[in-house]
Amino acid sequence: MDLGIKGKTAIVCGASKGLGFGCAEALAKAGVNLVICARTKGPLDQAAEGLREHGVNVTAIACDITTDEGRAAVLAAAGHVDILVTNAGGPPPGHWSDWEREDFIKAMDANMLTPIALMKATLPGMIEQGWGRVVNITSQSVKGPISVLGLSNTARTGLTGYVAGTARDVAKHGVAINNLLPGIHATDRAKSLDGAIVKAKGISMDEAKAQRSATIPAGRYGEASEFGAMCAFMCSKHVGYMIGQNVLLDGGATVSTI
Repeated sequence: MDLGIKGKTAIVCGASKGLGFGCAEALAKAGVNLVICARTKGPLDQAAEGLREHGVNVTAIACDITTDEGRAAVLAAAGHVDILVTNAGGPPPGHWSDWEREDFIKAMDANMLTPIALMKATLPGMIEQGWGRVVNITSQSVKGPISVLGLSNTARTGLTGYVAGTARDVAKHGVAINNLLPGIHATDRAKSLDGAIVKAKGISMDEAKAQRSATIPAGRYGEASEFGAMCAFMCSKHVGYMIGQNVLLDGGATVSTI
């Protein structure tokens, strides 16, 4: 399928590895020029080298995207932006009784306020040209809260509420904003959460992974490449009538009728 986005420019956050890299790679395969960012320069530069093999321009900006300075550097490098993919690592798991105000502020900075700031910066240009795509990588916990991920539940649900209104306001200008909700994928984030189970239950990593895989109807963890493919489709010319939606990609783990 021709996604109709060859030659466009995208910002992809958290793109040095994991789901962010999966999204960047799928966009590169579709011919999209990229500005990618992550905190650590070495892995980010390595990711950029691999992405350039698809014949697109790739600019790598090592920064903390949650800061004003980091966002300014990325936006300056991109210039005109057609596509925005927001993405940040989730807050650590824990227990409701342990989280303090500072923990929530940090989670909201990364998983709510930063995506909002990036949208505010890029939407005017998209509106002016009459076309744009935004995909926010959130979490299955938006649809089905996970008790140990209370910080993520809170921040990402806040972002979802912002998108629900904003997406409908800008749709008339040819701009589609949607959210992509991952379940468990074979990334460092999954390893971290598996590690928490190992510590809590005194079992091996293989046992922890097997236990969590058993909770997924698909019987396995997702792959970054298939997540990226869905992201690229949501950035394509084909989703102009998909507005403010929350698309689950969780192997069927979230139990709901609607």
